[in-house]
Amino acid sequence: MTPAAGNSDQFDEITVITEPVRNQLTDRQLLDYRTEREDCLDWLLTFGKNPEKAEGYAVTTVSNRAYRMDQFYRWVWQETDGYTSTITIDHADTYLKHLARQDTTNEHKDTCRKALMMLYKWRHHERGGDPWEPSITFTRRNQTTTPRDYLMQAERRKVREAALEYGSIPSFDSVHGEKRERWKRYLAQRWEKPKSELSRDDWERANNWKIASLTWASLDAALRPIEVERAKTSWVDTENGVLRIPREDASKNSEPWVVGLKTQTSKMLDRWETQRDTIAQYDDTDSLWLTREGNPYGSAALRTVLHRLCDIAGIDIENRKMSWYSIRHSTGTYMAREEDLAAAQSQLRHLDPKSTMKYDQVPVENRKNALDRMG
Repeated sequence: MTPAAGNSDQFDEITVITEPVRNQLTDRQLLDYRTEREDCLDWLLTFGKNPEKAEGYAVTTVSNRAYRMDQFYRWVWQETDGYTSTITIDHADTYLKHLARQDTTNEHKDTCRKALMMLYKWRHHERGGDPWEPSITFTRRNQTTTPRDYLMQAERRKVREAALEYGSIPSFDSVHGEKRERWKRYLAQRWEKPKSELSRDDWERANNWKIASLTWASLDAALRPIEVERAKTSWVDTENGVLRIPREDASKNSEPWVVGLKTQTSKMLDRWETQRDTIAQYDDTDSLWLTREGNPYGSAALRTVLHRLCDIAGIDIENRKMSWYSIRHSTGTYMAREEDLAAAQSQLRHLDPKSTMKYDQVPVENRKNALDRMG
C-alpha cells in the first residue's frame, strides 16, 4: 500500500528509519524495510484506532510507538541472525518474555507491548496475519507513588568521583619495567591487539572521557536508558552548557527539550567529543556513546556500569534495586527539594505534572535531621 498523500507530510514528525537500522542494513534491505515501515505507519495514522470508521491514531502516539516497533524488529534480526521483514506471533510472545526479564519500569514494558499490539493489528488487517493476543501484561504503577530506589545526595557525589576513576590506568610515563609490561598485557587484552602494536594513543584511549561524560550527563539531565541509547553528538551544546534533545529523540514526548548541565559536565563532554573523533569505532555514526563492542548502551549495559561505579565508590547495593533509573530518580528527588516541582518537571522532561508529583517528598537525610532536632 502506498502511503496516502494526506499522511505523507506527517512522516516528517516520525522517524521512519532510525540510525541503528541505517548503519546495520544494506541498501536493498533498507528499501524493503522502509516500505514495510511506511505502509504500517500510514495505516496506523489513517485507520489504526478504528479501521471501520477510518479513524487513525494521533501523530504523537504513532511517533512514540514507532521507535518501540523498530527496537522489536532489531531484536528479531539479532535473534534470527539476520534481516527479515517477516515477523511472527512467536517472535512477539518471545519478545514479551525478553522484556519481562529486563531491569526497566513496567511503564516502559507496557509501552513496548502496546507498540507491538499496534504493529500486529496492522499485520492482521493489511497482511492477513493471525490476530495476536499478548500472553503477558505489565501492571503500571500509580503515577504518584514513590520512585524506586535512588542515589542519595552523598552517593551522587561519590558516583561522580568514581566515574573519573572508572577504567583509568597510570600514565605511560609514570610506569616502567615490569609494571609497564603488566599494564601492556592488560591493554593488549582490552584492545585485542598484540603488545608490540600498542602505542601511546592506545594508552591514552584507556583513560578516555566516555564513562565520565556519560555518567555526569546522566546525573545532570536525568537521562533515561533509552535516551542514553539515542544520544547523538548533535545534542551537545557545550558553549551554552545544555543538551538539546530533538523531538524525534525525546522519549515519551513530542516536543524538543533543552536540559541544563553543570560546567564540569560540559567540559567533560567537550573533551569526550575531541577524543571520540580519534576513535575509528565512531567514524560512521553520530551516536554519542557506544559500548566497547560498538553497540548503543542498553539498560543491561548501563546497569553494569552503575554497579561498577558503586563498587569503586564503596556504595553497598546488596539489598537495593539499582539501575540507571536510580540516577534519574535521584535527580528528580533533589531537584524538587532544591528548587521546586516545576524545575524537576522541566529537568526530567515530563509533559504531565502528575508524573513529577512522585518526587514531591522529603529525602531521608532531611527526615533524619528532623529527628535529631526533635530530640
